[in-house]
Amino acid sequence: MNKTIRHTSVFVLILVLALLGRATWVQAYEGKALADDSKNRRKTIAQYAQPPGNIVVAGSPVTGSKKTEGSDLAYKRTYTDGELYAAVTGYSSQAYGATQLEGIYSKVLDGTDDRLKNPVDAVTRKQQEPGTVVTTIDPDVQKAAYRALGNKKGAAVAVDPATGRILAMVSTPSYDPSKISGTNDGDVWKELTTDEDKPLVNRALRQPLPPGSTFKLVVAATALEDGLYGSVDTATRSPDPYTLPGTRTVLKNENASAPCENATIRTALQYSCNNVFAKMAADLGQDKVKAMAEKFGFNDDELDVPVRAYASVYPSGMDKAQTALTGIGQFDVTATPLQMAMVSAAIANDGLLAAPHMVSQVVDSDGDALTSFKDGDTERIVSSSTAEQLRSAMVTVVEKGTGSNAAVDGAEVGGKTGTAQHGENNSKTPYAWFTSYAKDPSTGKQVAVAVMIEDSGAARSEVSGNGLAAPVAQKMMEAALK
Repeated sequence: MNKTIRHTSVFVLILVLALLGRATWVQAYEGKALADDSKNRRKTIAQYAQPPGNIVVAGSPVTGSKKTEGSDLAYKRTYTDGELYAAVTGYSSQAYGATQLEGIYSKVLDGTDDRLKNPVDAVTRKQQEPGTVVTTIDPDVQKAAYRALGNKKGAAVAVDPATGRILAMVSTPSYDPSKISGTNDGDVWKELTTDEDKPLVNRALRQPLPPGSTFKLVVAATALEDGLYGSVDTATRSPDPYTLPGTRTVLKNENASAPCENATIRTALQYSCNNVFAKMAADLGQDKVKAMAEKFGFNDDELDVPVRAYASVYPSGMDKAQTALTGIGQFDVTATPLQMAMVSAAIANDGLLAAPHMVSQVVDSDGDALTSFKDGDTERIVSSSTAEQLRSAMVTVVEKGTGSNAAVDGAEVGGKTGTAQHGENNSKTPYAWFTSYAKDPSTGKQVAVAVMIEDSGAARSEVSGNGLAAPVAQKMMEAALK
C-alpha cells in the first residue's frame, strides 16, 4: 500500500470514528434534552397522544378529553362545569399552554412524568398511563360561591381552619377552558385576552387589592399581642375626630354618629371605627404591625397552594401618617382573598394557621401517591387568648354590627367588613370586602371565608362589605356547615 492510500485510509477511519462518537453522544447524552425541547414536534404529539389524566373534585373528575379531527394531536382537554372550576383547574391548551393545576401537573396529567415510569420504561421511554390530581375542593361550597357572586366582578375563598384545605376558590367573571383547549381557538383567545374584565386572571390568588377595614383584625391582633391594650373590652386612647400625625388631614368614620371616641376594640370593630385603628397602628409603629402581618402571611412571595399566590403586601419606609392609614387597610396595603381568609382561619383555629392547600394528593394510574399534602401543618400566629378575644369581637360584628348579613342559623359566625378606597381621592367605585369564620357547635364543622367584590355594577353609595360581600360569604359558610 503506497503512502497516499495509507494516509487516506487513516483519514477516512478517523471520520467514521468521529461520526460514531457524535452519534453515541447524541443518543446517550443529548437525547433527553432534544426530546424535551419545546420546539420538538414529537414531544407535543406524544403529549396529546392519549387521553390526559384528570383533576378530581369530591371523587369525580371535572376534566375530560375528546378525540380531535384532522390533527396530529390526537386528544384535547374538555371540562365539566368549566366556568365553575376555572379558578381551580386553569386551562390546558394545545396552542396557548397551561395554567393553574393544569400547568403545575402537566407532566403527570399527560403521562410524561418520570415518576410514572418503571426502570424498563425509563430506558425505552415508553409513555405511561397518566396520573390524577385530587383536590380539596368541596363542590357544594364552590357552587354556593359561584352562584352568589353571579355577574359581579370579584373572588371568594373558603378554607378549613383546622386542616388548611381550600374548600372553594372562585373568580368572576370566569371563562370556559374548553373553548381554548384546541389549536383553532384564536378568536376566543383574543376575546378573553382583550376583555377589560380580565376573566383569565384568578382574582382569588393573583390580584392583591387594598383590603380596607378587614385589615383591622391584624392591627387588633398586634395591639393585643403587644400589650398595648389588655383586652378587646379595654377603652382605647382614640380621639374622634382623629388628625393624621404631622398633617392637617382629619380621618373620618363612615358612621359619624358611631360611639368611636376612645372606643374599645370590640366596639371599634363593631362600628368599624377608623380613628381607633389608625391611631392604634401609629402608636404601635410600622415595624410591629408589619411583623404581625407577616406572621399571617403578608409579604410572602413564595406562597404555593400549590398554585403560586401573588404576595399580599404590608409596606415599609412610611411616616406616622402613612402608618396610620395602613391601620385601616389603606395606603399601600394590599391583600388577596386567600390572604384575608388565612387571617380569619388563624383566628378561628385558636391562633394557629394551617398551611393552605387545594390539592390533597397526586396519584399514578394505580392510585399510588406521587405527592401528598399534609393537613393541619400549623404555625402559631397569636396566642389562644388573643384568638378567643378576636373571635368574640368578630361575633359582635355579625350579631350587632356591620356584618349582620353573614349570620347563619344555628352557627357561631364572626366577621369583619371592609370598604376599601379605589382611585385618587377615592374617585372610583370602592372595593367591598368581608372576611369571616363559622362554626357549627353540634357537628364541630368550621370554615373561614373571604370575599372581595371589585365591581358589582351598583352605585357607589350602595357599595359596602355588608351589602355586597357578606351575603356571598353567608351562602358559602352555610354550604360548608351542612
